[in-house]
Amino acid sequence: MTPIEIAAAVAVLVLAVSLGLVAHELAHAVVLRAAGVAYRIDWFPGDDTGVLGAGLRGRWAAVRPRATAETPAWVLRCSAMMPLALAAPLALVPLGVVADPFATDGLVGFAAVGWMACALPSPQDFSVLWYADAAVAATADDASTDQPSAT
Repeated sequence: MTPIEIAAAVAVLVLAVSLGLVAHELAHAVVLRAAGVAYRIDWFPGDDTGVLGAGLRGRWAAVRPRATAETPAWVLRCSAMMPLALAAPLALVPLGVVADPFATDGLVGFAAVGWMACALPSPQDFSVLWYADAAVAATADDASTDQPSAT
């Protein structure tokens, strides 16, 4: 590869990861919205580092569900694993519906690698998957302590 091809590959990889990170967080939000669970999307979270620091560290967005005691834990679990849907196009490759991005020479393979890296659930996502019941219970406890007293 020439230096220009390497620079182009890096640029495509960075762009694919950037778009993939946003798509990853929006995938969480889609499930929450469909289930009627309130949520908040924080863009570039990281009060201590600012927008540039958060962007460089890969913290482009964060979805914060506002679960209540009535929120089923399965909704949080589905939301946590929804980024796996970003891998759906590659699942269609063996069926011949979509062309194999790794079978061609060029930048498409770099874009596919960046996108697929974002399809993996994060450690926080796995934490929600395994401990969704505790998260709902903790949210319910927080909501009960946030209520003003009736005195």
